[in-house]
Amino acid sequence: MIINSVAFPLSGLAYHDYEGVALNADEKPRLVADLSAKNFMMLRNHGVLTVGKSVGEAFLFMYLLETSCRIQTLAQPVGKELIHTAPKILGGIEAQVAAVTKGLGADLVFPTLLSKVG
Repeated sequence: MIINSVAFPLSGLAYHDYEGVALNADEKPRLVADLSAKNFMMLRNHGVLTVGKSVGEAFLFMYLLETSCRIQTLAQPVGKELIHTAPKILGGIEAQVAAVTKGLGADLVFPTLLSKVG
């Protein structure tokens, strides 16, 4: 079973270990370092974080991450081994997404997603 929708978030996924409730200012540099240039972050044991060039892009990334996680969660109980996306494909996924969205990224899809909220 191949889970293609997982590829885009996976290409830009970072992790941050749980340090308790994020109230300590000294955690900020570690969060920034762990995120690096990525757009998706799994906050181990307590949630997810997405960032983007705009609110629309961050929202789109959260939508994609949540959808990818939901698909994987639904696929795992099937009992078949999940086939991981090859690193070669992951390396080119951002260019493919830019081509599909005609370089507009979130500007192309965010208005539609936002209309579903209201």
